[in-house]
Amino acid sequence: MRTRFYTHPVCREHLTPPGHPERPDRLRAIVDRLDDEPFAYLERLEAPLGDEATILYAHPQHHLDKVKMSIPEDGMARIDEDTTVSPKSFEAALLAIGGANAAVDDVFSGEAGNVFVAGRPPGHHAEKDRAMGFCLFNNAAIAARHAQRKHGAERVAIVDWDVHHGNGTQDIFWDDPTVLYCSTHQMPLYPGTGARDETGVGNIVNAPLPPGAGSEAFREALNALVLPALDRFSPDLIIISAGFDAHWRDPLAELNFQTEDFDWATGVLMEKADRLSQGRLVSLLEGGYDLEGLSASVAAHVGRLMKG
Repeated sequence: MRTRFYTHPVCREHLTPPGHPERPDRLRAIVDRLDDEPFAYLERLEAPLGDEATILYAHPQHHLDKVKMSIPEDGMARIDEDTTVSPKSFEAALLAIGGANAAVDDVFSGEAGNVFVAGRPPGHHAEKDRAMGFCLFNNAAIAARHAQRKHGAERVAIVDWDVHHGNGTQDIFWDDPTVLYCSTHQMPLYPGTGARDETGVGNIVNAPLPPGAGSEAFREALNALVLPALDRFSPDLIIISAGFDAHWRDPLAELNFQTEDFDWATGVLMEKADRLSQGRLVSLLEGGYDLEGLSASVAAHVGRLMKG
């Protein structure tokens, strides 16, 4: 089965202030790296515009309305001290959602074996009714609900290896036993959630790592906590919230993952998807702010997806 890659040029038109880490250059670095010869057979598609109605799978109407009202006609506007919107931000968000939902459609229809979506803005900090942490809407949560509503998935697992805890995804699925949320992340660190004892209704698995932790701690967390949870849950689909800011080069945290760790983690999740989910695996870009570390890590991740 082939690997598909979705992105869209408008996602680069979601603008942030000078010096902001979540910047358009992130997507440029990824696209440039995936133009290299090893990715010649990667199937590349423009992300389709998402349906606004699917936002309501994870967020209430008043949150959707509030975000739309915050979009300026020109310049930039702040939602909070970290989260900025510009005239194309809502369209970019719809494209990120559209790409995520199209990826779900692809793996359920058999059009692709697995899919990586490089969209902006990211999503895992967006709570039910709160945009925060660079995020407007929760792309992974919407995609999980899309899998359930359109394709009849009974159980969806989201594995989040971003260096920051996905408080938004945890908030949305806190009391929903049909979605498993597993996260490895640095703690203490923004946003301050993600302790081991935050377990929802038994569907939340947090594996916080201390500052300075590296490859051994990451692999132990996946082997000891995340992979057994996937076995117990037996999902119909695995979604990766693929942040690459735990890389040792990244400026926003203090974990020391190596590029090869993302290759390895991708491989073990593919093995679980093959055994539990008929191979269905969707990966959505979250963080990663050092351009060299980001592009190298994405290349390792996509390269492993393509190996099948």
